Amino acid sequence: MSAFKTLKPSTLSRDEFVAAFADIYEHSPWVAEKAYDLGLDASVDQIDTLHQRMSDLLLSADHDRQLALINAHPDLAGKAAVQGQLTEASTNEQAGAGIHQCTEEEFQRFTELNEAYKAKFKFPFIMAVKGSDRHQILAAFETRIHNPADVEFKCALAEINKIALFRLRQL
Repeated sequence: MSAFKTLKPSTLSRDEFVAAFADIYEHSPWVAEKAYDLGLDASVDQIDTLHQRMSDLLLSADHDRQLALINAHPDLAGKAAVQGQLTEASTNEQAGAGIHQCTEEEFQRFTELNEAYKAKFKFPFIMAVKGSDRHQILAAFETRIHNPADVEFKCALAEINKIALFRLRQL
């Protein structure tokens, strides 16, 4: 287990806690709010403990709330990325995977896959891209687009929880 480098969650007020963790789950401060409302003790000063709490909150949320959180995520190599409209965390994650270095053909393939995926599943493709490159991401896209909807919904939630863990480890 490892502790946070830049803050000690158990010492934060509700407003400070929510401000610090609001975007761990993309544009979904409700996860941080509910995590705080469960009560804080020294155990939440450990990244894995706080992550487990937040993960459990996401997984126990109702379907509509989960879907809203999934839909809060940007398309990989999508219009928001091109127009500079991503959160700082999403921008860094996509850049770290080399998505900004796509060739025109790769960018076109991302666009096609994003559109086909959203048409099929009614939500964007989610992948924790840290440690992957654009070729691996495209390969995952090509494979996962053939999944049944219920499998892909669960996969999206699992990927979101991975993203959250990466983001918590940056604090």
